[in-house]
Amino acid sequence: MAFAETASVKGNPTVYALSPQIKKYTLRDVGFSLTRAGNFQLERPLDPSLPYNQAIKLKITVAKDLKTFKMAVTTGNGLQTINIFKQAQQKDKVTQFNFVIENLLKRQVLEIKKA
Repeated sequence: MAFAETASVKGNPTVYALSPQIKKYTLRDVGFSLTRAGNFQLERPLDPSLPYNQAIKLKITVAKDLKTFKMAVTTGNGLQTINIFKQAQQKDKVTQFNFVIENLLKRQVLEIKKA
């Protein structure tokens, strides 16, 4: 998965872009951590009832220049991307995904890309 100006997660038709108002301190405020390469990474479990290493996660990585990013919903170990939008039993995970994304939209980290 390469860095790009727009991104979406598997199964979700909504395309997101980084907000032009994005700031490094805002990324830190909402929970992003700094990687060894200088990028900003957010990992949020979508099922808080499971241990962290077993829960499905939303992973977002923003490049250090704040121009490109990548995002995915992955298995607990982070090795495979999955589609939480196709199965009815994943409804709670979709709700948690939407909650995290809504916070990032409000804090001007992400914006919805118009088609």
